[in-house]
Amino acid sequence: MAITVGSTTPTTGLLTSMGVGSGLDVASLVEKLVAAKKAPQQNQITSQTNAANTQLSALGQVSAALSALQSAMAPLTDGSVFNARTVGSSDATVLGASATGTPVNGSYNIAVTQLASALKASSGAFASNTAAVGTGTLTIAVGSQSMNLTLDSTNNSLAAIRDAINGSSSNPGVSATIVNGTDGAHLVLSGTRTGAANGFSVSSSGGDGKLAAMKYDPVATSGNGLTVVTAAADAKYSIDGLAASSAGNTVSTAIDGLTLNLAKVGSSTLSVSSDTSKATSALTNLVNTYNSFVGIYQNLTRYDATTGTAGALLGDATLNSINNTLSSVIGGTANGAALSSIGISLQVDGTLSLDSTKLATALSDGGKQVGNLFGGANGFAAKLNAPLTSWVGSQGVLASRTSSINRQLSDLTNQQTALNSRMDSLTAMYQAQFSALDTLMSKLNSTSSYLQQQFDALTNSNKK
Repeated sequence: MAITVGSTTPTTGLLTSMGVGSGLDVASLVEKLVAAKKAPQQNQITSQTNAANTQLSALGQVSAALSALQSAMAPLTDGSVFNARTVGSSDATVLGASATGTPVNGSYNIAVTQLASALKASSGAFASNTAAVGTGTLTIAVGSQSMNLTLDSTNNSLAAIRDAINGSSSNPGVSATIVNGTDGAHLVLSGTRTGAANGFSVSSSGGDGKLAAMKYDPVATSGNGLTVVTAAADAKYSIDGLAASSAGNTVSTAIDGLTLNLAKVGSSTLSVSSDTSKATSALTNLVNTYNSFVGIYQNLTRYDATTGTAGALLGDATLNSINNTLSSVIGGTANGAALSSIGISLQVDGTLSLDSTKLATALSDGGKQVGNLFGGANGFAAKLNAPLTSWVGSQGVLASRTSSINRQLSDLTNQQTALNSRMDSLTAMYQAQFSALDTLMSKLNSTSSYLQQQFDALTNSNKK
């Protein structure tokens, strides 16, 4: 009589399996049972994780597109691109210029008769850099500012005086150097600022009186120890015949919105005209970045009936609200006019198109019309920047959504860890149970074998 246990097959009257003692495949059995137990919960965690990651990626695309749109708005917000000017000089070797404001378009005939210069004066010749000049107090002044150098036998060499001048914290605007000629060493003083009013004077007092070799009084006709190399002078020029002067060769107050750079004596015609390239580039970039957002929106909210696939944010209320708000602003009016008035039109598919010819015409007034359309509290710049700010950035709606999804992913990670821990415990329990069953089946097989032998012996005995 055969004894069967579990799924054993009584083909030989013995238990058959793959265990240690019985043939039962414990490892495979435990693995399958645990997998069956884990599958429903694992599928749920995996499905939610995949969905969360998909949404996170999609929100990242939306945030990047809106940030790009916000960046595209920056040069249009301050209006600088609409006021850009091109400045040209008929002779750049005489005169250069740049727009530092909003100069009026036109031309200016400028004649430079004298460049501004700084005072430079040289001492007489000394035997060497280390030659002593004299003792006492040397005073160097520029306007109302001055410095006093107290010199004695320890610091009155030509080199020491040079270093004292250059290193003084109260230096009023004079630099010193030593020039060596065939006749000896000369101390050369130079004003650090150009212009007649920035010339310096040098005087001395006390000591041995030899510091008078460094004296320089710009109004004295004799008695000066320093010889003028270059006189301090203002720049002199005329603009359309109107005489003007400046302490420096860079002049920012001569013509509204322009900075002139006087280079040499001569004449040049300065021309100022509107530079529409910057505004055209900025508006083209706005159109392109807006269309990029529209493309991302359409991709994330699409539904393909043929394949049954849907975009990651199909039906998402936040994204739909963003798109509706943008299209409403873009398709509306600001300061009494629409974007279509300058060649930017909203298409049926939600994208924008740019008519370059119409835009060029709108910009031909120096950018006033287009600048007015975007500027002010009711301009397109303000109307677009307000919602963009509420959507992007560390405190924006999209950042809040992203944080929420990241918290969900963190919770799912914790769920996965807990599930793995439970399944590890379940695996250990099943392993123990089926190992015990394997041992029991091994014993039963041994008993069955013994009984079979006894039965066979009894049968053979009866046949005799």
